[in-house]
Parts: sequence; C-alpha cells; structure tokens
Amino acid sequence: MKNVIHRANSRGSTNFGWLNSKHTFSFGQYFDPERMNFGMLRVLNDDIVKGGAGFPPHPHSNMEIVSIPLSGALTHNDSTGMEKVINSGEVQIMSAGSGITHSEYNASKTDDVNFLQIWVIPKEDNIKPKYDQKFFRRAERKNTIQPVVSPGKDGGLWINQDAWFSLADLEAQKSIHYTINKEDNGVYVFVIDGEIIIEGETLSKRDAIGIQDITEIEVIARDNSKVLLIEVPMN
Repeated sequence: MKNVIHRANSRGSTNFGWLNSKHTFSFGQYFDPERMNFGMLRVLNDDIVKGGAGFPPHPHSNMEIVSIPLSGALTHNDSTGMEKVINSGEVQIMSAGSGITHSEYNASKTDDVNFLQIWVIPKEDNIKPKYDQKFFRRAERKNTIQPVVSPGKDGGLWINQDAWFSLADLEAQKSIHYTINKEDNGVYVFVIDGEIIIEGETLSKRDAIGIQDITEIEVIARDNSKVLLIEVPMN
C-alpha cells in the first residue's frame, strides 16, 4: 500500500488566542475525510498554550492519550485525584478507559508550553482508568531508538494497545533502523525537528509519513534531527 505523507503546512489549525494548535488528523473544527486516522492512531495535535492558560476539566472514555511536552511544562489534574506536573523530557499517558475527567494547564504563568497530544484507539474498552508519566534521558536516544510507550516491559509507559512510541535524536548523516514489533502494524514517523530521509522521501520539521506493509525502515538524518515513531495496528 502506498505510503501516506502529511506535510507540516497541510495540517489543520485552531487558534483561540490562548491555544494555537496544528492537527495532523481531523479534530474539533478541522475535518477532512481523508485525514481521519492512521490505523489506530486517531489524533496528533501540536499544541502551543499561552502562560496561565489551558484545557479546563473535560471527560474522555476509551482512548489512550499520550502527551509529550517539547518545551515548558503542563499541570495535570484528574478525577482519580492525580495531580502532577509534566516537564519537557517526560512523557505522560492516560488510559481513559471507562471514563475520566481531567484538566491540562500550562504550569507557567508567563511562558508558552508546546506539547504533542496523541490519541490511540484502545485494544480493550472500559478498563479501569490509568495514569502514568516518566522522565526519559535524552542521552539514551542519541543516534538510537528509545522506547517511551509500549504494551510490554521494555522501559516504556504501558499502553492499552499493541502500539509502540519511540524517540530518536539523530546527528547529521547518522541513521537508525526501526524493526516493526508486531506483524501487520504500520509506523507513523513524525519529524519534531530537523530533516530526514525515509523511504526515499525528504521530510522536514513537523512533516510526517505513515508506512505499512514493511518489517523494517531506515531513517537517515540530513541535519541534526528529533524524530517520533508511532507503531500502531492498522485495523
């Protein structure tokens, strides 16, 4: 099947003043029937929230929600009584399961926070809601793949799906090989920063490519680059 390429400038957008968000897939006021999902990957939002602002309490159910702060920090509160601050360098996951209400606010009153908000359709519905977060050392993903979310025990945060999230920081001219963890899964590669070559395509900052029907991919950095790889079931 043909690879799917999503250029940064093709994303939908929402700007409420306090929130400036770019949507890779249909979300909120942005709707494109050709951009609903990549397999079980349903949402990938690139959010910038002004100091002192944020998302007030709102409910979710039966969705795996991953947040990755790129700069700044988030303050999290939810209906289970969880109160946490998530800093850049950390990854947060929330299994909404049978139902959870949460809020996410900028932890700073003055500086912006930029984070990726990612939703994955769960493997099992109506599980008990679950929350976790973890700090991941950047040095441990220099020119290599660092698992940050997975269904197994490889150091990543647990997710209710046969899905794997990995980060890699590549120096210019370096490359990595990523091997699919589960047969028939696809992998969605999102360029956080820099420029890479993958499957013969050149991708720049905030570009992405969805690849399936493969067992391994090579990512080559043209410049110093930061990459997020999201492996998900395709159906």
